[in-house]
Amino acid sequence: MRVYEIYDKDEDYPQNLLKIKNHPKKIYVIGNKKILNNSAVAIVGSRDSSSYGEYYAEKFAKELSENGITIISGLAIGIDTVAHENSINKKGKTIAVIGSGFNNIYPEENKILIEKIIKNGGAVVSEFKPDKEIDLSNFPKRNRIIAGMAECVIVVEAKYRSGSSITATYAFKNNKKVFCIPGRIGDKRGVGTNNLIKKGAILLTDANQILELFGKEKI
Repeated sequence: MRVYEIYDKDEDYPQNLLKIKNHPKKIYVIGNKKILNNSAVAIVGSRDSSSYGEYYAEKFAKELSENGITIISGLAIGIDTVAHENSINKKGKTIAVIGSGFNNIYPEENKILIEKIIKNGGAVVSEFKPDKEIDLSNFPKRNRIIAGMAECVIVVEAKYRSGSSITATYAFKNNKKVFCIPGRIGDKRGVGTNNLIKKGAILLTDANQILELFGKEKI
């Protein structure tokens, strides 16, 4: 599979990503590099997802994809996987941003999902060379790329000090809107999202809140 090396001065480089202070000078891409500048929303959330979280990740991924919005996420199990799969199911485009090289996919079970993404016209992005080994300390770095490429971030579920909260923090720092599905009180998966709402994230209940940012008609 061809690996594209795209530098920050190239036409195909994500223009939104250029706006963050510590953007990578070069990214590696497999799949459809032409979608890197699509109108896009990040959907992220807990690996240990609940049926409640999965329901809303599916709902928003489908509704936004049906209206021409590309879904960006981090290929993790749980909410990320639900977001990617349901954008594909609605024949939408999705971009997975990973924290390792293409030859060392994590989690390994999502190699099949990568094949689906590419087959359906999506793309996979990494700032690491294809042979870069898995190092979990690099995964927070990829979160800045997820937030940087997207117009806004939707956090579906997040535990205390979660990776999804890190993605939201990057979005806040770059003056991007963060939307959160309200978490159920007492549910550990809702602690992060509820804390983000307290910090200024927008409580999300309807896809039209996102669509209006792109000037699209209500559904």
